[in-house]
Amino acid sequence: MYDEYKETLRVGAAVRRRRRSLELTLATVAERSGLSVPFLSQVENERARPSRRSLEKVADALGTTAVELLAAADPARSVDLVRADDSSVEEGAPDPVVRNLVRGHHQMHAQEFVGDHDPGREFQLRNDVLMHVTEGAVEVEADGRAYRLVRGDTLYLTGGVRHRWRATVPETRVLVVAVAEHIDAVDEPGPK
Repeated sequence: MYDEYKETLRVGAAVRRRRRSLELTLATVAERSGLSVPFLSQVENERARPSRRSLEKVADALGTTAVELLAAADPARSVDLVRADDSSVEEGAPDPVVRNLVRGHHQMHAQEFVGDHDPGREFQLRNDVLMHVTEGAVEVEADGRAYRLVRGDTLYLTGGVRHRWRATVPETRVLVVAVAEHIDAVDEPGPK
């Protein structure tokens, strides 16, 4: 039977491409991220795979997101199936578990978060984001207001809105769908 997805993500190559496109040195990225130059060099040369937290630090230092780096590392497919038991995205990751539901460099990104994540981490994505609670409950701070979402609730955030969230119930599952950062999805004034 055809194995839908066995290629290894080349996140190091994506990190290197992004760093070079910004004309940054490894030392600059190390300083911005709080990670060491030797570790970053190992990541770029595919000798070390960063944890989710380390990848977020690198992404912040490069002015992008971990999702974008993973997408740039992953070959795009016109049809791609992600099975419910697919753990290839976050092998060995401690709680929380994050599963990419859309792989590759596409116009849309979707992730499933199981459990909690760093509740102090603030997000501000360029494009629109939709959060849907499939199990459990979360509290979201967005645009100066607090929202409590339970199973079945959906919160839509316009691009640019600063937000953070945390799970309030164990085994919470949150589906996050966003327009990819490389897409220019801002409203253009049209003829009236």
